[in-house]
Amino acid sequence: MKLKNNLTEYGLISKLFHWLSAAILVIQIPLGFYLVDMDFSEKRITVENIHVTMGLSILYLTILRLIYKVFNPTPTLQKSLFIGQKLIAKSNHILLYLSILTITVSGTLKKLFNGEELNMFFFNLEIKDNFELAEFFYEIHIIGNYTLIGLITLHISAVIIHKILFKENLLKRIL
Repeated sequence: MKLKNNLTEYGLISKLFHWLSAAILVIQIPLGFYLVDMDFSEKRITVENIHVTMGLSILYLTILRLIYKVFNPTPTLQKSLFIGQKLIAKSNHILLYLSILTITVSGTLKKLFNGEELNMFFFNLEIKDNFELAEFFYEIHIIGNYTLIGLITLHISAVIIHKILFKENLLKRIL
């Protein structure tokens, strides 16, 4: 297996980025829903700290992934795909990145505008509280999460549909 992508297949680095992101999101999304229904307690603080740490991890991972993507070719889509499929696939990938960045940035801003200090791993960040803005960013955070769930569902559905209807195993490209 090659380390970097070429025009026909993903390399090990891209595969690791993909599956590490997927693994974090599989934990992070349900953890966020669990957190919403919790009453204030020590347990909630612990769960929220885990959620924030994982959120910042996915933010940094996504930034590294996008930087890597700029300097490394993306394998071309199969020639058998019609133009609409290619457009949907590319749009979905762009929207996945945008929604992840929107969710992580809005979650960070929500926490900061609530007057909380945030450990960004490399430095601590604190800004003046503004509860109206905190609520605004919380709403963006929630909408972004539902959008991300829809995009992930589309992403996985496309793999399944291609396997069943078109007899193409898209999953092997990223495994």
